[in-house]
Amino acid sequence: MAKLVVAQTSEEVASLVSAVALAILGVIIVSALYVGREIFVPVALAILLSFVLASPVSALQRLKVPRGVAVVGVVIFAFAIIFALGSLIATQLNRLAGDLPSYQVTIQSKIQSVRGITGGSSTLERAAGMLQDLGKELDKPKGVTEKPVSPSLGSPLGSRPVAPVPVQVLQPDPGALESLRSLIAPLISPLATTGIIVIFVIFILIQREDLRNRLIRLAGSHDLQRTTAALDDAGNRLSRLFLNQLLINTGFGLLIGAGLWLIGIPSAVLWGILAAVLRFVPYIGSIIAAAFPLALAVAVQPGWSMLVWTAALFFVVEPAVGQIVEPMVYGRSTGLSPVAVVVSATFWTALWGPIGLVLATPLTVCLVVLGRHVERLAFLDVMFGDRPALSPAEIFYQRMLAGDPTEATEKAEEYLKERSLSSYYDEVAIKGLLLAQSDLERDVLDHPRLVRIRDTVVEFADDLSEQTDQEPGGERSTIDAEAAAAVEAAAAEPIYPDLPILKNDELPVEWQGAYPVLCIAGRTALDEAAGIMFAQLCNVHGLRTRVEGSDALSTSNIFRLQTEGVAMVCLSYLNASNPAQVRYAVRRLRRKLPRARILVGLWNGMADFERTASVKEASKADEFASTLRDAASICIAAARPDLEALEDAQYAQRATENLGS
Repeated sequence: MAKLVVAQTSEEVASLVSAVALAILGVIIVSALYVGREIFVPVALAILLSFVLASPVSALQRLKVPRGVAVVGVVIFAFAIIFALGSLIATQLNRLAGDLPSYQVTIQSKIQSVRGITGGSSTLERAAGMLQDLGKELDKPKGVTEKPVSPSLGSPLGSRPVAPVPVQVLQPDPGALESLRSLIAPLISPLATTGIIVIFVIFILIQREDLRNRLIRLAGSHDLQRTTAALDDAGNRLSRLFLNQLLINTGFGLLIGAGLWLIGIPSAVLWGILAAVLRFVPYIGSIIAAAFPLALAVAVQPGWSMLVWTAALFFVVEPAVGQIVEPMVYGRSTGLSPVAVVVSATFWTALWGPIGLVLATPLTVCLVVLGRHVERLAFLDVMFGDRPALSPAEIFYQRMLAGDPTEATEKAEEYLKERSLSSYYDEVAIKGLLLAQSDLERDVLDHPRLVRIRDTVVEFADDLSEQTDQEPGGERSTIDAEAAAAVEAAAAEPIYPDLPILKNDELPVEWQGAYPVLCIAGRTALDEAAGIMFAQLCNVHGLRTRVEGSDALSTSNIFRLQTEGVAMVCLSYLNASNPAQVRYAVRRLRRKLPRARILVGLWNGMADFERTASVKEASKADEFASTLRDAASICIAAARPDLEALEDAQYAQRATENLGS
């Protein structure tokens, strides 16, 4: 016992030391980024530009252009465009600065009109004047009083006015060398930064494979194929992402610039370029870009129509680009969570200033992509990625534990925009209950929680009672990250044909009872919860189903079980660990319902193949199913054997026949 305590203490100390070491390493990295920002900012810009220019270079290489020529040509062309835009911005700024004094009269007239509407001097203005006078009195030095001023002379009484003595400071004429130095000095830093960026971009594009190999060596060369594929995929994705983002933001700037030109805003080209650049800043970039044209709209026109049209332009173009164009180009998202975007913008702005604000999203996207492909950096994907930290099954289980069917229903409805109800039950809900079954077998799930899960599943299934079990047609992609993750997880499963919906008057007489299908839980409340989902799925397809708890299988209760009109009995098991228990349950049901067919549902998806096969061999049931959809299709086929097109039921039957082979 003492050794165990010592071992636990040593493990805690080791974990604490590791956490402290990671914290110290993080502080060192952040400090290095801040202190060396003069070096790291050009390098970051060069890396991002290399991702953008990689596609044009590859296109030229496919046209048999040598790599060196392609790289140099693309880089020169890109920087020529950047310098041209910079020159255009400088020209527009000079013109705007020259026109600003002419807008003063318009602004003053609008201020006067606003004051006229509010009834002249307001109470707040008078209060502000009083506070200003009071502040002047408090700022006077102690013991100093103002002397009365003569109205006629404009000076204190008893004193004679003194004429001010003019003072003129003359500087010696600078020489030619000094003039040249003052002209070049402001340009040295930008030119040096630009040169560093150009050199790094050319180096990265030319040495792309060599840099990839070095990253592979750092990430781990033990699995060369997987690491190479991951890095190539990450590079291609980032290149497409940044290039698409550049094209979309450029189009956004062109639309804004053209719209402002039509409205009559001065320097519309400047504001279009500014809108394109600031749109790289998430959430607030477009708002900042709209502030300047809106302010000019107030100053230029005496009326208010220009202001209204300018605001309408931004309110229409930005949502259209953000909600329509970007989802079509990017897919569901760029891979970042909203919280990560805000945190990264704050972090990089604090480190590198305004340029950090523009680079925040691209840099964070790079980190997330690396986290998704490099195992050692997986924590970056967890922290900043938009993929849920928990799997869809874990989220469902957690919601059931918390007794929150509402949120689970919302996620299910998002999932149902792309897949069927039976797919959700089999790929998400049943897997969530299997997690609960695992906790139950480890004795970490008590009876009150079991009952809570069962009751929550009842409410959850009732909330989905109006849903249909059909594969959605057309483009109905969900934008919910958790539902999207569930859809991606279920993408490997085939999409089966929709099961038919039966009508009661078309069924055989033995299937027209009040509840022709009876579902009984095998052992626990979790089996009953799975049976509730099966019953809801059968009800959707027109087969009325009743659910009973595991107590119904006891010797004292099975004889009181209501079985009138029952044509099919389904035994629900999440984990049939004891084949004898299943065999005894089937025997009792045979004696109670000699004419009914007995279906055993083993909802573990044949995870334990040997145990499932032994249960099938020992129980002697009529049918077996490993998924809720298979079970529902078997019931439908039994109720309407004349439906020859029910290929799904035949597939389910073949799957169950192969259990013992």
